[in-house]
Amino acid sequence: MQSPAYGSLMQRLGSSAGMWRGVRRDVSGWRWASSTLSHIDAARHQPAMVSIGGKVATERSATAACVVRLPDPLSKLLFDDPSEIHTRKGPVFTTAIVAGTMAVKRTSDLLPFCHPLPIECIRITIEPSSDRSELHVQCSVDAVYKTGVEMEALTGASITALCIYDMCKSVSLGITIDDTRLVCKSGGKSSLRTTT
Repeated sequence: MQSPAYGSLMQRLGSSAGMWRGVRRDVSGWRWASSTLSHIDAARHQPAMVSIGGKVATERSATAACVVRLPDPLSKLLFDDPSEIHTRKGPVFTTAIVAGTMAVKRTSDLLPFCHPLPIECIRITIEPSSDRSELHVQCSVDAVYKTGVEMEALTGASITALCIYDMCKSVSLGITIDDTRLVCKSGGKSSLRTTT
């Protein structure tokens, strides 16, 4: 049984969806338009998974990235071996790449309106900056399906970064994760490629 507060919230969400019709916004240089919030059923004022039943499977790809900023104690460890950090929990980069790969395959379990996808390829890289103060994480995902793999790529990059944090927090709690973003996508109705 739904509470009155829940019903009121969903009614507001449903009515606010109409405010997006025809609206254009500029967000960090991206220009986009939305007619409705795709995961809100305006008729019932409830969340709903988007139907992809009428779509044709095509090649889809997406790449997401984020930056892990390292405090000095961790940065110094990279000067010993730029390809890996070793802590008491083990090899950091190797473990983080495995964690990110597992996360890509579990995206639909984590995000309720993401469709399960037949993933064909996952590529995750972790590259230190020249001064060893940052780790640049990148996750690329490929599939042949009816919907895109942007959320899978973003999930993979995010969990890779979070695993780095978990593996390294015993050395320093000053690690930060920034600039999580979609770098490029192809397939479907639209494509994207950023300049950075």
